[in-house]
Amino acid sequence: MSKFLLVGLGNVGAEYAHTRHNIGFDVLDAFVIKHGGFFKLDRLAEVSEVKWKGKTFVCVKPTTFMNLSGKAFKYWMDKEKVALENTLTIVDDLALPISKLRLRASGSDAGHNGLKDIQLTLGTDAYPKLRFGIGNNFAKGQQIDFVLGKWAQDERKLIDFKIQKCVEVLESFAAIGLARTMTIANGLDIKVE
Repeated sequence: MSKFLLVGLGNVGAEYAHTRHNIGFDVLDAFVIKHGGFFKLDRLAEVSEVKWKGKTFVCVKPTTFMNLSGKAFKYWMDKEKVALENTLTIVDDLALPISKLRLRASGSDAGHNGLKDIQLTLGTDAYPKLRFGIGNNFAKGQQIDFVLGKWAQDERKLIDFKIQKCVEVLESFAAIGLARTMTIANGLDIKVE
C-alpha cells in the first residue's frame, strides 16, 4: 500500500480560520471530509489518516504556527516513514492569480515563511508543493493584512470551487503521479459561472 503525507500550511487559532494564509488547512479539511476522516490533535499537528483506492494519506495541519512548519513536517514524515517524493505541501501564493494553481516537484520558498522553515529543516527545496494562488490585490504596505484577511464575499464561490479542484489534484497526485498531475493542474484556469 502506498503512503502519502499531505501537509497543509496555516496558523492555528480562530482568528486565522479561513484566511488566505490558511488555505492549506482548508484544502486538507475538504480532502479529509470527502474521504470520511476527521482530525485529532497529536504531536505538533492536527492529524488525520484516510484511505482511498488502496492508498493511505496522513494529513497534517501543523500546530506550530506557519513559521515553524518544518518541525511538524519532518516529525510526521519520519514517524510515518513516507518518502519525500510522496509528500505534498499545500500553501498560499501571492505571486499567482486567484484563478491559478501551481504544482511543482521542487522550487524556492518564494519568501513564504512556512516553506522557508520546511526547506531549512529538510536541507532541500526538492519536495512537492501545491501553490494556491491568492492574488495580490492589496495596496502598498498592506500585504500582511491581505494575507491574514478573509476572502472577499465575491471570491467565496470561486474559492470553494477551487478547493474542490485541489482535492482532485491531491487524489491525482497519488493515483497517476506528480508529472502527469502537474500537466493537469498547471493548465487549469479556474472560474465559476
